[in-house]
Amino acid sequence: MSDYIWFEGIPFPTIGFKRETIEEVRNNFLIREEDTVILTYPKSGTNWLIEIVCLIQTNGDNKWVQSVPIWDRSPWVETKVGYEALINKEGPRLITSHLPIHLFPKSVFSSKPKMIYLIRNPRDALLSSYFFFRETNLVKDPGSLGTYIKWFLKGNVLYGSWFEHIRGWLSIRELDNFLLLSYEDLKRDPRRTIEKICDFLGKKLEPDELDLVLKHSSFQAMKENNMSNFSLVTEDTVTNGLKLMRKGTTGDWKNHFTVAQAEAFEKVYQEKMAGFPPGLFPWE
Repeated sequence: MSDYIWFEGIPFPTIGFKRETIEEVRNNFLIREEDTVILTYPKSGTNWLIEIVCLIQTNGDNKWVQSVPIWDRSPWVETKVGYEALINKEGPRLITSHLPIHLFPKSVFSSKPKMIYLIRNPRDALLSSYFFFRETNLVKDPGSLGTYIKWFLKGNVLYGSWFEHIRGWLSIRELDNFLLLSYEDLKRDPRRTIEKICDFLGKKLEPDELDLVLKHSSFQAMKENNMSNFSLVTEDTVTNGLKLMRKGTTGDWKNHFTVAQAEAFEKVYQEKMAGFPPGLFPWE
């Protein structure tokens, strides 16, 4: 791939995205109070969270998640196809977005949708992005992990800077219609985290229904579900076969970063994340 669509200094893929759509979404897309919005930086557990929320909505019944592609169940609002699907959809909508807060629909601040923001150790998000996107035509090929780390730290990757994304969305973390979750907590204690999501959404599940949500949103279940593992993506976006589900672990970055790369990342991380309260991020 030779280039991106650049919008206000942030790169987006040329496939499936248009500058006009991103502008239209920000200024004119109406978020409704009954909507549920899933917000993440890329490769932070987005599809896992979508699957969980879909299963919560169906009381653990997996018919929906096994019959409808994940991008149709919860469309990405900033994509051309997702935007068109959402503006024509009636009733409560499940909406997904990787947009930073300043590009997200302005209407979100005059309504009170349920917003769930899932964060992940940026080192793991970086590594996951590196392995995932190089199998697609969506990004420039960095050639090496070292180059990709430099791009990531400068924000020259899809959807821009992880640090700015986090700072922007966490500026509204005290709102009662905003739920902050972490990939690490979801891995460590999925049952408790799913219960927290249920409480936030006002959805009461029986113990056996909760068991079904856990079962059908497991890494193995999603890996085997063609509606959730992106195996249905068309060839024009894929080069070597898209593998959405790689490892689904935490801390894998330690197996790939050199000491020098880890130190360089930590230096920028400490500078960019100064001012956040201790204990906010589970990877620290």
